Amino acid sequence: MEKLQQDIHQLLGIKLTPRQLSALECYEKELLEWNKHFNLTAIRQIDNIRTKHFLDSLSCLLVMKEKMPGSLIDIGTGAGFPGIPIKIICPNIRLVLVESVGKKAEFCRHLVNLLGLEQVEVIQARAEEIGQSPKYREQFDWAVARAVAKLPTLVEYLLPLVRIGGSVLAQKGESGPAEAHSAENATRILGGQLRTVRQVDLPGLAEDRYLVVIDKVAATPPRYPRRVGVPSKNPLR
Repeated sequence: MEKLQQDIHQLLGIKLTPRQLSALECYEKELLEWNKHFNLTAIRQIDNIRTKHFLDSLSCLLVMKEKMPGSLIDIGTGAGFPGIPIKIICPNIRLVLVESVGKKAEFCRHLVNLLGLEQVEVIQARAEEIGQSPKYREQFDWAVARAVAKLPTLVEYLLPLVRIGGSVLAQKGESGPAEAHSAENATRILGGQLRTVRQVDLPGLAEDRYLVVIDKVAATPPRYPRRVGVPSKNPLR
């Protein structure tokens, strides 16, 4: 954990408390244990978990710290990434985790209870359903997603969930800049405006990583998101 602490300090300029480090250590242990029985993640080596899950998730704070969220919704969270690591570092945020796969949602609930995280809700549902729910639609400061869909589809999942003045954050690999360009019209239709495509250099990782940030500048038309499956089969052009 000492190297992870050093890498987080190098990336973000912050030092984790013993309680935060203990929470990440517990997270790692539970992830490895559950992975013996359920396919939560293909990343199973400790060093890779710390870099490609924990550090990668926390890289979101590079753009979020300019406007720290009071509320955050994580779509397609899988085993809790990036939402739970962000919550561990920023304990005062309200966090909603959305995951359609039952065992992954179950793991997230287990971990939230085990770590004693407050103001966290785990929902087993599809993004299109959540985006049309009055309880969640245009209620959040930030909506985030990692490795969920190409950006023209992803903006239809995320932008309906953030309030005007809020922002969307998509974590992307080397395709990030090209995806941001291809999603320009969809972003505009849904009430968004591209703010930045920020390259991130993660310590110990050679792969290109990008944070695509889109600000919500106008209300999303009521018809979006469309019904389940349509945004992925027929992305907005």
